[in-house]
Amino acid sequence: MAKRQGGRFLNFIAWLTGVLVSLAVGFGMVGANPALVIPWIPLIITQIAGWIVIVTTIVSVVMAILTQ
Repeated sequence: MAKRQGGRFLNFIAWLTGVLVSLAVGFGMVGANPALVIPWIPLIITQIAGWIVIVTTIVSVVMAILTQ
C-alpha cells in the first residue's frame, strides 16, 4: 500500500512540474523573452503560440481537478 501512495505522490510532482514549466515557457513566449524567441518566425506567431500553451495548460489543470 505504501508503495502505491509513493507512486501517486511522484506522479503528482511530475505533473505539477510539467504544469509549471509549461506556464513558464508560455509566459516567456508571450513576454517576448529573447531566450524564447524563435529566429525566422515573426514575434506575433511566437506570442500566439505562447497564449495557446498557457490556455491549454490552464484548461488541462481545470479538467484534472474536476475529474478527481
